[in-house]
Amino acid sequence: MADDRKTTPENATLLQAFEWNVPADQKHWLRLQAALPSLKEIGVTSVWIPPACKASSPKGNGYDIYDLYDLGEFDQKGGVATKWGTKKELQDLCWRAGELGVGIYFDAVLNHKAGADTKEKCRAVEVDENDRNKEISEPYEIDAWLGFNFRGRGDKYSAQKYHWYHFSGTDYNAANEKTAIYKLKGEGKSWSTSVSDDQGNADFMMFADLDYSHEEVTKDVINWGIWATKELGLKGFRLDAVNHFSERFTNEWITALRHECGNIFIVGEAWEGSRDKLVAWLEEMDHKFTLYDAPLLYNFARVSGEERADLRKIFDNSLVQVKPMNAVTVVANHDTQPGQTLDTPIAPFFKPLAYALILLRPSGYPCLFYGDLYGLLPKEDSPKDKVQDPSCSGMLPTLVKARQLYAYGECNDYFSDDANCVGWVRRGTWDRLEGACAVVMSNAAPGEKNMFVGEEHKGEIWTDVLGWARDGDQEKQVVIGEDGFGLFTCGETSVSVFVKRTASGRDSFPLKVLLAGALRRGCTDGVVNNRHIASKDEVAHWNPRSVAKGGYQGRGCEAACHHCMIGQRVQKGGKET
Repeated sequence: MADDRKTTPENATLLQAFEWNVPADQKHWLRLQAALPSLKEIGVTSVWIPPACKASSPKGNGYDIYDLYDLGEFDQKGGVATKWGTKKELQDLCWRAGELGVGIYFDAVLNHKAGADTKEKCRAVEVDENDRNKEISEPYEIDAWLGFNFRGRGDKYSAQKYHWYHFSGTDYNAANEKTAIYKLKGEGKSWSTSVSDDQGNADFMMFADLDYSHEEVTKDVINWGIWATKELGLKGFRLDAVNHFSERFTNEWITALRHECGNIFIVGEAWEGSRDKLVAWLEEMDHKFTLYDAPLLYNFARVSGEERADLRKIFDNSLVQVKPMNAVTVVANHDTQPGQTLDTPIAPFFKPLAYALILLRPSGYPCLFYGDLYGLLPKEDSPKDKVQDPSCSGMLPTLVKARQLYAYGECNDYFSDDANCVGWVRRGTWDRLEGACAVVMSNAAPGEKNMFVGEEHKGEIWTDVLGWARDGDQEKQVVIGEDGFGLFTCGETSVSVFVKRTASGRDSFPLKVLLAGALRRGCTDGVVNNRHIASKDEVAHWNPRSVAKGGYQGRGCEAACHHCMIGQRVQKGGKET
């Protein structure tokens, strides 16, 4: 008789593939393309790329968006390429990702436009910064940067030009050189009512605020979403500042996109510490949608900063606790990294615990942060700041690989008896019998948990894939008893991930991010921030003394350049360049 049970798919893992201070060297698409094979190998299934549209300046990250339809193709705003690279390089990245089976999610900035080409006169009223519904002036004529003609692109892809009546607000009056929040006046003009009520009404956030009650705006942006998806073969979108523009339009946009392009994944950035507000927003939407679990990230920050905080409450008031199918779980992102507007410090010791909590449990869609994987660069205008090392002592690839191989099936929690030491067991599935693990962590003294992994595992020896659980100077070995229990341990302020010692794939551990010049085989493809996801063999032969001060050793690398950010051999036409 044929087995009609459904096969268990590989766990999905998302990577945010940038941090705020990536150099403006126009080579990021090349970096990511070179890194894709190693990311695929450790278990990354989708990549969230930065805003790829032309920004208002060559160094702009794309949140200062100028032209949706210019992906680095036209000579506008100081050059052809975006900060990240050219459209051709972006297409090559997307093609390579598709070849590897890695999805690309596009960071779409749909709330506003920046870098207008011309000023236009219109009537407006100033509103209170803290209550956007409160008008604090009489209507008067302003001269605002609200004319967008896209001369470099012309009418290619879209003939739509933008004028003052396509916007609902702006933040600068050139006539009197005054910065304020201006609500534009005209027939049918008002803030959107289907937005968050933060500051009275959250419609206006920055720059020139798009008015989605205008039919031409709605049509043009819907067409762009379909065009971009087909042009690049996208599998999903991250919608920036989604709580600042019309929920009605967002629903309309998703409906049209999915009608034309299939079941595209959507995650919205409605950065909100209140779970109730996130849930209420989800309930307003008509479609399957996900949001970032900001409350959980804030829990990580709070617990990591409090001595002997109660780990049992780590998921309290989080989105993933009540809406697991709608939660994208994160430990850090480009807004919460050091020096940014939402800078949210998480103690270094707690980063691996936090990642274990989002990667090795069944609920939520975990998203890695580029800065945690490869390290963070200092801001260009802060040369005295140091490069920050990868988090988790470089062991984040091991945790991701453990998710790929061993985090399947039923999850049994051991959260009740000790506030500072918790654990859980993943039992595996019928077709992933070795896809089981036992996780134990402590934010205080060394800890242990006697946990049931199943009588089918009796007599097996389980070891920690991280290598952090020790018996003196030897690796900790846990023998599973006749009753299916094992006594699993972890070190002080640490985490251990135990799996069967002879499980499939176990001999590939540990995987670690190392300085590229310290690898025995020298500089390799996939090097980012002068770092490389090293295999077990490379880790075993790692020699830190081989790293030249400020550079590389080994075979050398002609591509090692600006801020030591490349260090790769880029493959073009089968040749090294």
